[in-house]
Amino acid sequence: MTPRTTDWWRHAAIYQVYPRSFADGNGDGIGDLAGVRSRLDYLHRLGIEAIWFSPWYLTPMADAGYDVTDFRQIDPRFGTLAEAEKLIDEAHQRNIRIIVDVVPNHVSNEHAWFLAALDAAPDSPERELFWFRDGRGESGELPPNEWQSIFGGPAWTRVPDGQWYLHLFAPEQPDLNWRNPLVRDEYEEVLRFWFDRGVDGIRVDSAAMCSKDPALPDYDHTVFPDPHPYVDLDENHDIYRGWRAVADSYPDKRALIGEVWLADPARFARYLRADELHTAFNFDFLGCGWDALALRACIDQTLAAHAGVEAPSTWVLSNHDVTRHVTRYGRPDTSTAAGIRQYNPVVDEDLGRRRARAAALLTMALPGAVYIYQGEELGLPEVENIPADRRDDPIYHRTQGKDPGRDGCRVPLPWDESTETYGFGPAGADRPWLPQPTAWAQLNAAAQESDPASMLRLYHTALALRGEEPALGDGPLTWLPAPEKVLAFTRGGGFTCVINLSEAATPLPPNSTVLVASQPLTGALLPPDTGVWLRTF
Repeated sequence: MTPRTTDWWRHAAIYQVYPRSFADGNGDGIGDLAGVRSRLDYLHRLGIEAIWFSPWYLTPMADAGYDVTDFRQIDPRFGTLAEAEKLIDEAHQRNIRIIVDVVPNHVSNEHAWFLAALDAAPDSPERELFWFRDGRGESGELPPNEWQSIFGGPAWTRVPDGQWYLHLFAPEQPDLNWRNPLVRDEYEEVLRFWFDRGVDGIRVDSAAMCSKDPALPDYDHTVFPDPHPYVDLDENHDIYRGWRAVADSYPDKRALIGEVWLADPARFARYLRADELHTAFNFDFLGCGWDALALRACIDQTLAAHAGVEAPSTWVLSNHDVTRHVTRYGRPDTSTAAGIRQYNPVVDEDLGRRRARAAALLTMALPGAVYIYQGEELGLPEVENIPADRRDDPIYHRTQGKDPGRDGCRVPLPWDESTETYGFGPAGADRPWLPQPTAWAQLNAAAQESDPASMLRLYHTALALRGEEPALGDGPLTWLPAPEKVLAFTRGGGFTCVINLSEAATPLPPNSTVLVASQPLTGALLPPDTGVWLRTF
């Protein structure tokens, strides 16, 4: 596939690999770089243009690798730095770019900096790299403020000398103090380390959370005025201007891709100004329900916000943090996104998969880049019956199971029926780190590749057309007149996309030829919960 522009992030089809669950090359039950390398041809056949890797660095795995001990080492569970360099080269030989995940808000509590801070005295330079503070109360027995961890429980942990340190996530993930120039220098060097090894892009985890109000005020989200004390502070933009200068110092195009969870489109767009991040994930679209009015409003709002800063939009249906969309779309009420991660006792997987097929055609037809989370091309649902003793996510444990956590979307992939692990590992391999449902035997990649009606073949066809169709990827979109609960738009050049979200079949536009449909059509009618790409004349 020949890139359409050198600004590849504006149009690319990008596949997210969650390394522990993609493919196990050495048989220890954990996915690794050897497994990824063995499946590069699969990804090439699929038609993706870049791979985004969730963290592969040295880590104690307190939070699935998002607690990093050393950004310059590959965790031995996954392989070696030399193997990562080979993977980057082998992907490039297939015209596949590589994006790696960098986590700026925090490091592991086993990071050398934090270990030195624990050994140092209060107010020492070592502690100034983090947010150490004295406690409140007569003897400092209370946390410095009332902030709560995103993973549940207080956001402060006390150390033996009586001080407390801040962790907006797990206690094993102490927050860094980005007001300290050593932190900024270190991360810019980390970017150079990976860019020098051929990495094409950086995905920035929790990008809007790095900076904190140094006064550390108590925060009641129901009454606290803007600005928020630790989300979307203006200081963040100085950080990413520095990162952009690093990326732009390389002769070929390197991209910065932000995980930016913000409700305000204008505030979101500020991260995408010309001297900051190149693009950011569209979580409003991911969280939108199966509702035509809501989806159109989300698409319009997204395109308008990005147009103001001349940045490309991104479209994503699932990732490693949310319930898989086959399950979300199979809920009894999908008119809203009520909880993108929750227990769902009643799910119609056939309905969810039918809608997921239509949603795939919708996302791939929209302007900008599209992200595919591993396994969505197989139509995998959320796994919700994982035994408590096999669950790994700290969210599940810190909330005493009230929040199911993210394990259900991270279950290892089924590749074929050759082994007890459905091809995830070699014959005789250890059991996968999370249990695979027996129903996944019928969803394996090998079986789907030979089935013309499978979800995988739909993705093959749509991605191939997307790569060949000049109107797709970056560019304009024009809405067309359509019945209620039907979305119809053209991308130019006679390309039209129609998605029927209603309860009744709807006529196809006249003078059109079908390029690909998410379900078999009924004559000239588009069935409910079905999408189609057309050539119109």
